[in-house]
Amino acid sequence: MHALRQITPRRRPRVSTLSVSVVGRTLLAVLAFSFLTLQVLAQEVRSGAASLRLRGDVTARGDVLTLGDLVEGAAPEVAQRPLFRAPALGATGTIQARRIADAVAGLGLGPVETGGRVQVSVQRAARRVTQPEIEAALKRALESGFGVDPRNLAIRLDGEAPTLLAPLELNGQAVALDLSYDPRSRRIAGLITLGERQASLRVSGQVMEIREVAILGRSLNRGETINAADLSLERRPREATPSDAQGSLGDLAGQVAQRGLSAGAILRAGDLAPPDLVARGEAVTIVFDSPGLNLSLRGQANESGRLGAVVTVTNPVSKKILSATVTGPGRVSVGPAPLVRQANAALDGSALQR
Repeated sequence: MHALRQITPRRRPRVSTLSVSVVGRTLLAVLAFSFLTLQVLAQEVRSGAASLRLRGDVTARGDVLTLGDLVEGAAPEVAQRPLFRAPALGATGTIQARRIADAVAGLGLGPVETGGRVQVSVQRAARRVTQPEIEAALKRALESGFGVDPRNLAIRLDGEAPTLLAPLELNGQAVALDLSYDPRSRRIAGLITLGERQASLRVSGQVMEIREVAILGRSLNRGETINAADLSLERRPREATPSDAQGSLGDLAGQVAQRGLSAGAILRAGDLAPPDLVARGEAVTIVFDSPGLNLSLRGQANESGRLGAVVTVTNPVSKKILSATVTGPGRVSVGPAPLVRQANAALDGSALQR
């Protein structure tokens, strides 16, 4: 037996005609949707405006400060809008945060997040041409214009550390123009320029001759030996150095201070000397060497002496005192005439002893 299903009559849908009320409700729905869409868009615009943030301290590379220099988050099409004039080359200035916010609001971009900053510090970047570059430019001009060899010259500029400030894009070599030089007074003057005189500074000074001198790096007591690490060469004005200053390191290492010397002193002739190879009271070998005759015996030095020094020595057997030249450690030489007779008397066969 099968269960019977109920038969439900199907109704045809009713089609209603448009009326004024239906049209009104549809228009109200469209307007409401449009209003909500505009609200969302406005909120997005406000959110985008609120994302503008004040930068920290900035460095200006040009004459003006743009919106992008001072504010983060600005759209590319407005970031290049100039807002303020930059400080002078190398100078530093400040801008109040409220002034930046007012300028941004004037562009219709909304509020700026300051992060609690009251002001922004702005430094103008600049190329600094200092004394070494200025001196090099003057030396090149001296060489080309007056035939002066600049290798042993220095220039003492007038004033306190003159510096030429220039835009960063002027990165070429500084040039000295309108140079004047008096060889007698050694006065020099010129115009230091960059580019096509886009930046310039007039300077003057004194040309000085330079020489290299040996400088002591540490204090030495009399009789103390100097090491290579204690010495250095420095360039100094010739008129400010002693005429007998040591001009090279040469064989100074290993020599002995002849007096107390202070660190930083310019070493002069006589400050150092080779160490003594013979000490007073020391037993020495006395050698007499001449053509056909070579004698040696032991003696005693009566005084100290370095290589090449003339000292007196005593023959302990004959008690004769001889003048001899120091030739090495513990070794002296008695030369031939006029000391031949004296040497022969002292060095007779009975007196020879090792």
